[in-house]
Amino acid sequence: MNTTIRDIIFPDCPIRNVLSRIGDKWSILTLYTLSLNKVLRFKELQRALPDISQKMLTVTLRTLEEDGLVNRKVYAQIPPKVEYSLTQRAETLMPHIYSLIDWASENIESIITDREKNYKI
Repeated sequence: MNTTIRDIIFPDCPIRNVLSRIGDKWSILTLYTLSLNKVLRFKELQRALPDISQKMLTVTLRTLEEDGLVNRKVYAQIPPKVEYSLTQRAETLMPHIYSLIDWASENIESIITDREKNYKI
């Protein structure tokens, strides 16, 4: 996961600075999953994303929390209880993610067809 606070070459470019943090394989899927469930504990989130490793989910959640996209609420009890939810900032991002998901759903077949043409499968 990218831990850079600002893009070194283009520190004032908003798209580079945002996509460097949420443009990876897991961040958008994590945000989307939380948007469907409102509040999830770590293991629930991991079950909802079965191909993510525990370490990668931890790193992804930490990064999203650092960027003010995920709330982490820790309950002082034994065993420890931690819940994750979207922040208000993330809620304003979700319509854009939903649009991307819709676009991907509408175009996946033609994209796969084009890939097959290029790879001669």
